[in-house]
Amino acid sequence: MIDDRIVAHVARLARLELTEDERRQFRVQLAHILEHFQSLNALNLDGVAPTAHARSTAGVLREDVAGPSLDRAAVLANAPAAEDGYFVVPPVITEE
Repeated sequence: MIDDRIVAHVARLARLELTEDERRQFRVQLAHILEHFQSLNALNLDGVAPTAHARSTAGVLREDVAGPSLDRAAVLANAPAAEDGYFVVPPVITEE
């Protein structure tokens, strides 16, 4: 079912350079993978709805509700450097 041409094509798509031994190994492994998919085709899936995720994705985010903020003085007390109520950080953009 799987020949060297198919293995070479898959390797090229994955941008892999394979030795002869690796091609032989991957030919066997790809054949086993396809056999597994064939066994899945034998399952009776009548009444099973198609899914995109294994778990429901409805309602996975919390409501965006405003809440109390952290105390500015307490937060700035943990900063290595603060000035006038702001964090002091090294410059990111400099003019040369």
